[in-house]
Amino acid sequence: MASSGPRWLVAGDIDGLMGLGLDNLIQILLILGLCRGVLGFPDALIFQVILPAAGLSLVVGNGAYAWQAFRLAQREGRGDRTALPYGINTVSLFAYVFLVMLPVKLAALGQGLPEAEAVRLSWQAGLMACLGSGLIEAGGAWLVGGLRRWLPRAALLSTLAGIALGYIALGFLLRTYAQPVVGLAVLAVILVTYYGQLRLPLPGGLIAVLLGIVLAAATGLVSIDALTWQTNAAQVGLHLPPLQLAALWQARGQLLPWLGVIVPMGLFNLLGSLQNLESAEAAGDRYPVKSSLLINGVGTIVAAALGSCFPTTIYIGHPGWKGMGARIGYSWLNGVVMGLGCLFGVFGLVGQLVPIEAGMAIVLYIGLVIAAQSFQATPAAHAPAVVLGLLPGLAGWGALLLKAGLRAGGAGSAAEPFGPALLLPLQQADVWAAGAFALEQGQIVAAMLLAAMVVYVIEQRFVAAAIAAGLAALASWFGLIHAWRFTASDTVLQMGWGTGGRWALGYLLMALVFSAAALARQRGAADTDC
Repeated sequence: MASSGPRWLVAGDIDGLMGLGLDNLIQILLILGLCRGVLGFPDALIFQVILPAAGLSLVVGNGAYAWQAFRLAQREGRGDRTALPYGINTVSLFAYVFLVMLPVKLAALGQGLPEAEAVRLSWQAGLMACLGSGLIEAGGAWLVGGLRRWLPRAALLSTLAGIALGYIALGFLLRTYAQPVVGLAVLAVILVTYYGQLRLPLPGGLIAVLLGIVLAAATGLVSIDALTWQTNAAQVGLHLPPLQLAALWQARGQLLPWLGVIVPMGLFNLLGSLQNLESAEAAGDRYPVKSSLLINGVGTIVAAALGSCFPTTIYIGHPGWKGMGARIGYSWLNGVVMGLGCLFGVFGLVGQLVPIEAGMAIVLYIGLVIAAQSFQATPAAHAPAVVLGLLPGLAGWGALLLKAGLRAGGAGSAAEPFGPALLLPLQQADVWAAGAFALEQGQIVAAMLLAAMVVYVIEQRFVAAAIAAGLAALASWFGLIHAWRFTASDTVLQMGWGTGGRWALGYLLMALVFSAAALARQRGAADTDC
């Protein structure tokens, strides 16, 4: 009964833990895979610093949300309140790996720095990005109302949908079709349970992962290599991460170059969390906005202060957890289980038993949800703005693939460094790499401004569109977006006075066109009144 008062653990919390814990497990395995495979971080940094810090951030956030739910339920005299779901932010995970940490490492290697130094700089840039996101989330708890009025929803959601489609959905779709026996079967389970709403004895995500493990073992994807197992087993043990204040101070120079990623990602996390609070209220659980967002921000700040590069957030899906009977226990249990797993370094062994292929359909589903939401949660008339907002993220992902392909072919080395000579052969093949490289730099800000312009034009708010174009021109002029240069093995942002002059002029001309449209509309209205 709702009047019986809250309890710290009920039967439905076990089902909730399976679902929420599985979501967080997939994120942790992604951190492990991307830090090892993409960033080349050493195991000591991953298992003794990054994962323990991420685990403690989960303990702090889940514990705080469980306590918040218990106190509110106690005050209301009800036992059916469900705590807010919380965990590592998927979109930020990919954004910070591919848009901040990898570029920093490649740029450092291109400058001739040793691998260890490049890794250190890359990790510190991730710490600064994570800290910036946490500060925006925590500070935004007092400013969220104004932010919602200022940012068109289509501009914000389409910006992140581009990243979700490229770096998450398309990336894992390619991996699905590279391993179709595992990938497609697991995808089918996710589709029938999450979209088809088929009721099964166990959570759909858990069934999908178990099926994936079986199929991966049958097809040879799970291979328990003795040496690798021994390496991962060597990481098992209690790892308490020290405060990383010195590393954050050393990384202060990394703040300005990556504001174009940090600020939009922080705003997205902030407003996304607010939407999830609204979803919880619609399901019958109203939570105070300020304290809920503050907990979210503090959890991310804790992660950065202890050495994790990956923000946390309030998850989507509160009504789903509530519907399956989860209440308060699933939240604190998730923090305890995931936190202990990270602190004791067991996820290297888990990763060998649970390959990414077994759970990648879940991440693909998350990408689909984010992309679909950009259309579903915006007015139908704003669909063109959403589409345009998707494109810079897709272009950035395409640029990443293009450069990876060039490096695999031998370019980007000391003997054959990247340079302007690469562009002409690609252009003759109708591959406009220069445009992709321009869209890659500051892609989140560029997507947001472009989508905002289209929203304002659709609403015939031409002055607002001109202001957005003017802001894009200003950002381009200083090299915050679009301006780029070659390094030996990559393309990077080129900041400075006038470095993005060509794009600034283009946006300035757009602003003039929008201003002329505003004058024409004003004159047309005046003629009508006559």
